[in-house]
Amino acid sequence: MKPHPQSFVSGRRNQRGAALVEFAIVAALFCTLLIGILEFGRALFYWNTASEAVRLGARTAAVCDADASIIKSRITGLLPLLASSNVNLSYTPSGCDSDPSTARSTCTFVTVSVTNVSVKMMIPFLPITLAMPPLTTTLPRESLATSTGGNVCQ
Repeated sequence: MKPHPQSFVSGRRNQRGAALVEFAIVAALFCTLLIGILEFGRALFYWNTASEAVRLGARTAAVCDADASIIKSRITGLLPLLASSNVNLSYTPSGCDSDPSTARSTCTFVTVSVTNVSVKMMIPFLPITLAMPPLTTTLPRESLATSTGGNVCQ
């Protein structure tokens, strides 16, 4: 049997642990990328849910004779990230909702918007807060001619 040259053996000793170091670098990069993708997906989920909540609030305000507190509670119930102060409700022409006896029958449009909402990322050691863009939906007003609106408004 032929002995190994000394230079080959010492070269192998210098390479011990190199695979472990390479794996650690690649694993750290992969985990960072994976966490970033998951957090971006979570932010998009909140954005989509907020958009759907605004649509639900506008539809509820368009067909129901409900006041703003009921509509805001439906929106915040769909997405607890939203506070009641983030939700704005307005009718066109302005002031048409001030008389409860007419039950907003003179209103032609309803606008629901959500503003000043931010999503806090859960990335360790990196406190990032993303501001959600303002979301607005405007629908024509149509009444179900009752103060409760039947099953649709509850």
